[in-house]
Amino acid sequence: MDIKINFSGRSVRYTEEEIAVVVEAMRNADPLTQGRYLREFERGFARYQRVAEGSCFAVMNGSAALELSAQLCRFVSGDEFVIPAHTFTASAYPYLKKGAAPVWADVDPRTRVVTTKTIERALTPKTKAVVVVHLYGYMADMPEIAALCRERGLLLIEDTAQAIGTETDGKKAGSFGNMAIFSFHSHKNLTTLGEGGMLYVRDPAGAAVVPALRHNGHCAYDFERPDYWKPAMGNVDIPVLGDLPLMPNNYCLGEVECALGSKLLERIDLINDEKRERALRFIDALADCPELEFHRVASRRHNYHLLAARMTTGREMRDRFLRAMFEKGVKCVVQYLPLNRYDFYKRLGYGHANCPDGDAFFDCMVSFPFQHWLSEDDMAYMLGATREVLQVLRSLR
Repeated sequence: MDIKINFSGRSVRYTEEEIAVVVEAMRNADPLTQGRYLREFERGFARYQRVAEGSCFAVMNGSAALELSAQLCRFVSGDEFVIPAHTFTASAYPYLKKGAAPVWADVDPRTRVVTTKTIERALTPKTKAVVVVHLYGYMADMPEIAALCRERGLLLIEDTAQAIGTETDGKKAGSFGNMAIFSFHSHKNLTTLGEGGMLYVRDPAGAAVVPALRHNGHCAYDFERPDYWKPAMGNVDIPVLGDLPLMPNNYCLGEVECALGSKLLERIDLINDEKRERALRFIDALADCPELEFHRVASRRHNYHLLAARMTTGREMRDRFLRAMFEKGVKCVVQYLPLNRYDFYKRLGYGHANCPDGDAFFDCMVSFPFQHWLSEDDMAYMLGATREVLQVLRSLR
């Protein structure tokens, strides 16, 4: 089958200026990790997010940021965390690894993200943390959710992997919670050569231990050394938060990736705006096709990382649609099997979830190819193919 429009694993094409920044860092960065480009990226990211300097930490990917956030939660036996079942697996398993049990929350059928109501239904006396996933690039109702978590004394973590740059009332997604994570994976609107991530930590005490947690427990000696090499170039110790020791990791992000990340921060709002404008044109062009239900948001609360729809005529029609589109050379996909349906979570005893809206959306969802670099001709072809396929499917009903 000749695929004309693939569901590509690459979201953006780099500009010549961005390529030049990478080449310069390749030639001149010394060291190639944990250097000035890291510090510049972290400071620039904090400015972009409008959060305190020293609260953002670049790491090798979004999963590493999630792992660190799970450590900083300091779970004890019996703790639970609330998280949507409809999300990518990396959103959940780091918290399981640190000893907490997931309680699956449903999503709103229109926005496909959690709400205060779906979170409240999942809360128990054992809940210690809430993980909000801004899925598909849409920012959940964070003012309301943050207020709920403050009222209940719960840790709030924002999984902002897909929603960089989204905002409401002038405040960015990823700035409401106790912690937030970002991903710069190949699929994302901002990507640092395939992998990369960022962790935000609001609490200064938590933020203070992250550098050692991220880099093998490395820290400075607490005494003056007459000779810089005695006893060694630097100390290694166990980071302690409160009275709990935290075992270190190696989650560093290289200087080349950090240099590129800093440069891409200059363009991320433009990328998001262009994708949103294109998504709205595609959605509006299908307004007379009730078989496909999109989530239309004209503000910066949505960055349209993905372009997803629900097939209102059911799963069988959805499957026919996917097959017919593939035959026309357009590879649409289905994403985010509810986590409770995976063998991994079933075997751990977390196979049950009362999430009918998330299940219903997944069973009928269609995700269209939507890379930033698709041409206008590509979008026109995909739109025409969609209308033709829907017309044929109507005739078969």
